[in-house]
Amino acid sequence: MKVLLITGEFPPMQGGVGDFTHELGKALVALGCQVSVITSTKAGSRRQMNGIEVFPVIEQWNWRCWGAILRLVRELAPDVVNIQYQTAAYGMHPAINLLPRRLRWESQRPRLVITYHDLREPYLFPKAGPLRRWITYEPARQCDAVIVTDPEDASRITQHALRITRLARIPIGSNIAPTPPRDYDRDAWRARWGVGPSDLLLAYFGFLNASKGGETLIRALGKVVAHGMPVNLLMIGGQVGSSDPTNVAYLNKVKALITELKLDERVHWTGYTPAEEVSANLLAADICVLPYRDGASFRRGSFMAALAHGCAIISTKPRGPVPELRDGENIILVPPDEPTALARAITRLAQNTELRQQLGKGAADLAQHFTWENIATQTLSLYETLSSQKEP
Repeated sequence: MKVLLITGEFPPMQGGVGDFTHELGKALVALGCQVSVITSTKAGSRRQMNGIEVFPVIEQWNWRCWGAILRLVRELAPDVVNIQYQTAAYGMHPAINLLPRRLRWESQRPRLVITYHDLREPYLFPKAGPLRRWITYEPARQCDAVIVTDPEDASRITQHALRITRLARIPIGSNIAPTPPRDYDRDAWRARWGVGPSDLLLAYFGFLNASKGGETLIRALGKVVAHGMPVNLLMIGGQVGSSDPTNVAYLNKVKALITELKLDERVHWTGYTPAEEVSANLLAADICVLPYRDGASFRRGSFMAALAHGCAIISTKPRGPVPELRDGENIILVPPDEPTALARAITRLAQNTELRQQLGKGAADLAQHFTWENIATQTLSLYETLSSQKEP
């Protein structure tokens, strides 16, 4: 099967959707698919990457991008075009939203699929609320199938896009495999950050933005430090990513709070590092703290990486039912935006090694449901179902 993936970002650009597209593409290639990717020119030059033909041809995701995409669709003649949708990755411009409607007019059109990685609405103009909502869900109405990664998104899509032909829930996986450097030694790795064997090392993984609870995390750290606990916080990975310019302002806000609370010596930033170093840092931590404002979710690549590494995870209560997450068994859940509750949970785990080990095992067991082979198999099954149907 010939599959064309469209994504606003792709490695070496920093971003979870780009990493997801890369991992999905590799897994589809392993299943025998011929996979191509259309992405931003910021991703480098045309090349083969792990069996994927990469076409970084889009200078800006505006109306002009249609021409380049249509030329490649006609040239490559894919069976399926799968848009990986995250509004910020496309510059908050609605051109990508209306692309499926345009592709439906192609004489030899492929099957069209959209994967919603978030439901953030694009910017159009002031007071454009209803139109922005219509634009967000328009691809769902025009595509042959819609993929969501989270049950809350499935509910919202069903509510707003009434003419969906097929809706599938397929999770994302971890973009970081638990494969540290060959010479990895946990105590030595912790010592890099000035953390002793008996000190508590917290980890946060992922870019900082307003939805991820960075300020709550720093305030909770301040409360734990105030009680005399020898604790450090490791901020793992790139700080802002390649796609969302609003991340920079939020990062500065978090850094100002760190200084205000006199926590600069307690907070360590790794910056963007190779995957094996990310893995080593996650394995070196005692607790991974991910206080998302919108609740723990399987749409978050950082959360999936923490599961894959068998971390003892503290996160926030999901907005809707997520039966796979069992408080006290494979995760500790606290209310969002409540530093005191978060500090209390950190202290609880700091004092209970057995519970940390139990949570880590539960997280690792849960992660087995989210392997890239399983994700690619489910995705390919959807593609094949669509290809076997008659032209609508």
